[in-house]
Amino acid sequence: MKSTRLRVILAVAAAGAALTACSPGQAGTAAIVGGDRISTGELDSNVKEYEDALAKAKVPVSDLQFPGSVPQVVLFQLATAKQYVKAAEQQGITVTEAEIDQVIAASGGEAQNEQRMLQQAVAPSHAREFTKAGLMLTKLMAKYGGGSDQEALQKGQAQAIKDLQAVKVTWSPRYGTLNNERSEQSPQLFVDAGRFGAIPPAGRAQ
Repeated sequence: MKSTRLRVILAVAAAGAALTACSPGQAGTAAIVGGDRISTGELDSNVKEYEDALAKAKVPVSDLQFPGSVPQVVLFQLATAKQYVKAAEQQGITVTEAEIDQVIAASGGEAQNEQRMLQQAVAPSHAREFTKAGLMLTKLMAKYGGGSDQEALQKGQAQAIKDLQAVKVTWSPRYGTLNNERSEQSPQLFVDAGRFGAIPPAGRAQ
């Protein structure tokens, strides 16, 4: 089960990305985040590492009930992690290696953190990077008053979404078109799944 904090982070990131989606024109590009390119080769490498890690952990993809295919969800995570960092850095947010270590220790250590990230379509080699990105977004929301009470949390989320929207994300149509109308009835991250085929019903990955 994802924590409340993680659900908030993913919801904020999805809102920021959903309003900035279009198609990159560069061949061999899976996505562009604030001018930084994620190549198809980088994505393919991450997908392979992730699928190998799932196989090693004996976790069937179908059990994870992802809102899209593995390549789509891995791409979304790679892009939004970059978006978190860029948006936070533009507002002067930084984190130290010691702070990242503290978050990882609180989650049970490196191995436990990697296992938790595996449930979120993050390859083991990117677990620390994604932990950093999540921490930076948390700090960004806190800067605007995002705290434990609902009103403060909503205030922090609202401003953080604006900051995320300022970091333009473009997506290759090969991986589908971002679903801007996500809901419980239509939870998929992308529609028109391109070369990966139709997204399975009820958000189950292929």
